[in-house]
Amino acid sequence: MVNSMTGFASRTGRSDTHVWSWDLRSLNARGLDLRLRLPDWVEGLEPALRAQITAALKRGSVNLGLKLGKDGGTEALTIDLGGLEQALQALAQVARVAEAEGVNVAPASAAEVLALRGVQGQGVAQVEDTAPLKALLVADFEPLLADFLVSRAREGEALARVLGDQLDRIESLAADASARLEGRAEAAGQALREALARIVENTESVEESRIAQELALLAVKADITEELDRLGAHIEAARALLTEEGAIGRKLEFLTQEFNREANTLCSKSQDVALTRIGLDLKAVIDQMREQVQNVE
Repeated sequence: MVNSMTGFASRTGRSDTHVWSWDLRSLNARGLDLRLRLPDWVEGLEPALRAQITAALKRGSVNLGLKLGKDGGTEALTIDLGGLEQALQALAQVARVAEAEGVNVAPASAAEVLALRGVQGQGVAQVEDTAPLKALLVADFEPLLADFLVSRAREGEALARVLGDQLDRIESLAADASARLEGRAEAAGQALREALARIVENTESVEESRIAQELALLAVKADITEELDRLGAHIEAARALLTEEGAIGRKLEFLTQEFNREANTLCSKSQDVALTRIGLDLKAVIDQMREQVQNVE
């Protein structure tokens, strides 16, 4: 089964005291990159969710967001007295330094002090025991993650169809190249005979062994049978990977590199216009396949 690294899921929930909304999405990445935006006052929530995601995914840039608030939003505003004292001390220090430098600083208003970080807190931040709320959120995250995995699997099915079509195209082009070998061999043989005739005419003596060595070397350099055989093996390996469970993206990326290597060698050895065109078509399809593979987990 092919899984895409692209996925999305959202979900809302509520309890007797709180309401929340989830947003989970991912894009392709070389490894697993987790970015979690969670309320830090719910103790132990982030490591619990991070463990669930890590167990379910192998690759992807994953972003998880959670908006959490009191049900009805009626909780009265509270003041953190310790935070207020620290804020006032910091303001006083700023005023002293500014006065020493000859800079006039306007006194802060009560509203401005209230807006400083750590001064005010909502009732949701003052919950003494967040363990029950954490348990609710962790349980509610499970169906969200399940929907998210279904989304990635659905994208993966579409990717598998595209990759299968591209493998069929590569196989067809490899067959065209194989069929072209016979005509190419005849043309290459005629070209060698003509070149040999010119050499013999312009040379007083040519050792037959040297001629045989040169002809053998030219034949080896022009032979693309091994490249076509390896292409066939790579096609079989890629098709087998598309049926495997788990993360196969890196293996497919390696195979596309091997595909491209064989296509490059075929073009360099072709010595035939029609065969070169087939090689270029191969390179184009392989490049398209490489782009798709980058989205596979």
